[in-house]
Amino acid sequence: MHQTSEVPYGTLDLLVLKTLESMGSLHGFGVARRIEQLTGGGLALNQGTIYPALLRLEQKGWIESEWGTSEKGRRARYYSITRVGRKQLQKEIEDWDRISALVGKVLERAQ
Repeated sequence: MHQTSEVPYGTLDLLVLKTLESMGSLHGFGVARRIEQLTGGGLALNQGTIYPALLRLEQKGWIESEWGTSEKGRRARYYSITRVGRKQLQKEIEDWDRISALVGKVLERAQ
């Protein structure tokens, strides 16, 4: 049985930035589908999750967008990571590594 989970608070920025860094420019639906694909469907992202995150990241200057045409011939906004976003991605990765190591210690020692 395959179970999907919501993205834990605070990790969506990391996932979006990493996806755009590795895949290049993508529209919002493409970002969401790529994250779902990489997690084997384990994380479900809907429009109410991905688009507010993209707007927030763009307002912070970590990503930028431009209008283009999707594979289906529809007008779509394409997002890409900025230089500032790449620096933030490295910080997010370091923070994630540190926090997950600390959580791991608690889980090991609390048995």
